[in-house]
Amino acid sequence: MDVSQYLEIFIDETKEHLQSLNEQLLILEKEPENENTINEIFRAAHTLKGMSGTMGYKRMQNLTHNMENIFSEIRNGKMSVTATIVDLLFKGLDALENYLSNISTTGDEGTEEYTEIITQLDVCLKQGLGEMPAAAPSANAAAAVAVEEKAVETASASEKEKFRSFKYADHEKHAMNEAIATGQHAYGITVYIQETCLLKAARAFLVFKTLEGLGTVIKSEPAVQDIEDERFDFDFSMVLITKESLEAVKKAIMSVSEVDSVYLSEIKEEEVAMPKEVVVEQKTEANGNTAAAVAQAPQAAAEKKQAAQTSKPVVNRSVRVDIEKLDDLMNLVSELIIAKNGLVSINNADDATKQNNSGFNEQIEYLERITTNLHTSVMKVRMVPLESVVNRFPRMIRDLSKKLDKKMELYISGEDTELDRTVIDEIGDPLLHLLRNAADHGLESNEERAALGKPETGSIILNAFQEGNNVVIEVKDDGKGIDAEKIKAKAIAKGTITAEQGDAMTDKEIIDLLFRPSFSTAEKISDVSGRGVGLDVVKTKIESLGGDVEVRTTLGQGSNFIIRLPLTLAIIQSLMVELGTEKYAIPLGSIQTIEDIPVSDVKYVQTKEVINLRGTVIPLIRLNEVLDVESVKAKDENLTVVIVTKGDKLAGFVVDNLIGQQEIVIKSIGKYINNSKMISGATILGDGEVALILDVNTLV
Repeated sequence: MDVSQYLEIFIDETKEHLQSLNEQLLILEKEPENENTINEIFRAAHTLKGMSGTMGYKRMQNLTHNMENIFSEIRNGKMSVTATIVDLLFKGLDALENYLSNISTTGDEGTEEYTEIITQLDVCLKQGLGEMPAAAPSANAAAAVAVEEKAVETASASEKEKFRSFKYADHEKHAMNEAIATGQHAYGITVYIQETCLLKAARAFLVFKTLEGLGTVIKSEPAVQDIEDERFDFDFSMVLITKESLEAVKKAIMSVSEVDSVYLSEIKEEEVAMPKEVVVEQKTEANGNTAAAVAQAPQAAAEKKQAAQTSKPVVNRSVRVDIEKLDDLMNLVSELIIAKNGLVSINNADDATKQNNSGFNEQIEYLERITTNLHTSVMKVRMVPLESVVNRFPRMIRDLSKKLDKKMELYISGEDTELDRTVIDEIGDPLLHLLRNAADHGLESNEERAALGKPETGSIILNAFQEGNNVVIEVKDDGKGIDAEKIKAKAIAKGTITAEQGDAMTDKEIIDLLFRPSFSTAEKISDVSGRGVGLDVVKTKIESLGGDVEVRTTLGQGSNFIIRLPLTLAIIQSLMVELGTEKYAIPLGSIQTIEDIPVSDVKYVQTKEVINLRGTVIPLIRLNEVLDVESVKAKDENLTVVIVTKGDKLAGFVVDNLIGQQEIVIKSIGKYINNSKMISGATILGDGEVALILDVNTLV
């Protein structure tokens, strides 16, 4: 059984189950008697245990099994939900997320056993059931070893005789003798699966995979293929070469779920040297069925190792799509083929027919309509609800509330707002920074809120909505707001600005200093904030996604961080312009108006060119100077100015000529231009020419 083909599905589904457990535990913490929540938690944990066991992640399975025991007793009404239990279960979920992170990165769960959490879960279980607390791990381990030794001593003579009776091939005998001579062990092993097991081949596979982590399986009976095809009853035997002790091997096998018992015996060198024609005895099973044991020498080690190896999975590459959206795509592709055939038939006509054929323009219009609809449909397929990002934040706020000793509640709305998958994958960290900032810096302490007459529990609001071709995400709090004077004093003290500059700055300009690298107003450094990392990271990430972030705050009432992001990063509407002989694209979403400005209307403020447009003073940016392109316009000609916006800031881009509006496909320019943030990408025009896309945010 090669489970690597299921790895990506396992990762996606495990993420969903862990998220469900996080959400349901938060509800259970507030509503300990909620039966629906308890049942949902048990189902998710049980499914997760089964999935991890089937995939061979025994550490993950073991931890989930111990957590499931608690859920089961709560579900049966034998235990009640306490704060201690909830905290411990959250620790367990964090450990499971670490396992999943390892699996996503390497395909393997790692070696961490989380023994302390498992021991605490066992203690909680026994205390909750009114039993004595669990013994120390060392005592448990000693007892387990004693049981194993006793089991080995009482292994039946017939079991030991079985491995003497195996018909070993010469190369197998040589391998065993070589191993024994070099200090290794050769163990004969018979594993009995519980008769209630539904997937006994899967359990057998897990046993093989477990043993291959300890050594090399050189022989099995029945043959490997028969075991995989479930052509065996409820037991199978094998010979293992390993450096591990007999006790360690047995413990490893018994860690696989639904294994009823296991018999082991060590094979000595003199037992291996026997004639090849020894007849294999017949074995009578407990259920009365008699089967002749077939001696085969499968290439178990090599085949199984190759089958069991899992390659590093590709994560975050899949999107779940409604079948109706795929039907729309299929219909549009069909129409595209019809349009293509129409153009081909026109092209194949004689010249006279071509000249009189008015259908050509109709076909072009038809093709344009289809491609527009196709673009819209593909966009819908790529869109993912913001919920997939924000659903992990309630747990984070719950943990921060305990860590900071502040009462707070997170309210989320608009989580069904959709964004392009590429944006969704990148937006999580900026939102996390803003929420941590609101919890630590924004909200006052419990005592301060009480003194100010504010509600005891602070509110943090995460709200998302669509606005034109953008998605707006707000992170608000009802805390103390941002003190511009405090920021100004800190900035002057750090040398970020001079006192004269500070006096000339507006409150908004001062607050924008928070987005400078390494700028923090925290009184003390903690692991939540105050290291100068956060808001500059937010600004950089959001702008790299073609968006912008602004702050609105009222001292004593709270703050609102507003993020604006494009719906997609793949295909955009743009205005094509000319500078000299070069063509550039300006995203249409950033453009407010296009103006024809007489040269005489250009004024100067502090040596900078500006225009007064209907009462608003707007600075001019001559793109030909910024981009080092020679202008083709005469100095006395009217200026063609594209008025662009970034948040509430305006600027006028002076261009030579306008080409027109065009839908463009954004192509990454990779490492070809890595020293200019003014260029956000490139596009290929209809004639094959490459045009660069200007980054409006950076230029403004």
